[in-house]
Amino acid sequence: MAPPQLSSETSVKQKREVCDGGSCTRRFFTWEEVALRTGRIPPYEEHWLVIDRKVYDVSGFYKRHPGGARVMRHYAGQDATDAFTAFHLDKGKVNKYLKPLLIGELAPDQPNSEPNKNQLIVEDFRKLRSTVEKMGLLKPDNFFFFLVFLHIVLLDIVAWLTIWYFGSSLVPFFIGVALFTTAQCQMSWFQHDLGHLSVFSNSKWNHRVHTILMGAVKGMAATWWNNLHFQHHAKPNCFRKDPDLNMHPIVFALGKKLSAELGMAKKKFMPYNYQHKYFFITGPGLLLPFFQFSVFYFPIKRKEWLELALIVTYNIRVCLMYIPLMGFKCFMAYYWLSRFLETSWFTWVSQMNHIPMQIDYDKNVDWVSMQLHATCNVDQSFFNDWFTGHLNFQIEHHLFPTMPRHNYWKVAPLVKSLCAKHGIAYQCKPLLTAFGDILHSLKDSGEAWYDAYMHA
Repeated sequence: MAPPQLSSETSVKQKREVCDGGSCTRRFFTWEEVALRTGRIPPYEEHWLVIDRKVYDVSGFYKRHPGGARVMRHYAGQDATDAFTAFHLDKGKVNKYLKPLLIGELAPDQPNSEPNKNQLIVEDFRKLRSTVEKMGLLKPDNFFFFLVFLHIVLLDIVAWLTIWYFGSSLVPFFIGVALFTTAQCQMSWFQHDLGHLSVFSNSKWNHRVHTILMGAVKGMAATWWNNLHFQHHAKPNCFRKDPDLNMHPIVFALGKKLSAELGMAKKKFMPYNYQHKYFFITGPGLLLPFFQFSVFYFPIKRKEWLELALIVTYNIRVCLMYIPLMGFKCFMAYYWLSRFLETSWFTWVSQMNHIPMQIDYDKNVDWVSMQLHATCNVDQSFFNDWFTGHLNFQIEHHLFPTMPRHNYWKVAPLVKSLCAKHGIAYQCKPLLTAFGDILHSLKDSGEAWYDAYMHA
């Protein structure tokens, strides 16, 4: 029996269930019907998505989604099962929010994921996810994260003691900058752990500690970071969905395909054929003012007054710690040099796994293929693990974003086996090679733009 067809005028209430005398008949849908509800295909203005074969209308909810409105919109008209499972620790609590949005389920003759996706990969990954949970690899080691935070605090204290004891002459100045920069960058990796709910077993504690430490120790807003970063994880390297690609095409031309399109359209905001040369300064140089502006603008716009107060507290604390020791002008040089170095550190580490990989529009492929096409790993070593905050295991992190970083190496062999079985490339390279590949990729995409621009 064919599933009933629904007109676009049918109300959400009518869609959910048809009841007669206490017995209810569940509404069934096809993947084709779901795919029309992206909010961008007239006259179908709803936003639907599928989780575990159940169909939800999130049209009135996505703007209130705690992870940000755009994360849900990015999956409108698609299967969001693996993304939903990856991002949420407490499924029971989240299901309470989903229940009122339920409008039906997939018809029995419909596959578990969209017909265009590789069903074997989808099923094998979900089995792997179940294995990971049974192995306890999603459970954090609180002592590990205590040591991580302790070493950040010690670096911050030693930075201040260096200036307090030795003064602000040239050598102690640069030693202090190096220590302060290292503390701040390591704090970036630690807040990243908290934001991904991987430090505590309870989501509430992760959120609370993330808000406090991100504001009071890092000087930034947790909700601002979550809003951007969750979009990146939901659709990595997908143009117009991954905010990490927002510098295309204003400053950089990213990906050969997008760069060629830019050239054919005769668009030239920058000399992209030289972007591999100006990335060193322009990348971190533009991120720094963007970060500093956003950390104040975002909480004010969203009325996140606690986060704003914590950010102000951080800035007052740092000023009171250093200005009496070195004077205002010297402190400004100390602080902004440190911020620039920290931003450079962050930029190179965060982009070494993504810029050299496939950059394209959203093709709505399966979760594993999407993440593997957009990410690569860097060789494991004690230094690489520490220097990158374990983001050298970018593949495992993207497949299992709530997994504590100390377990990445344990799941890596299982992920490699899955990739080998399905013929998906699992890329892993030395750290310096990964840095060099950023520049090689920028050069290649810049040349693709230049060729298309000159010959279009």
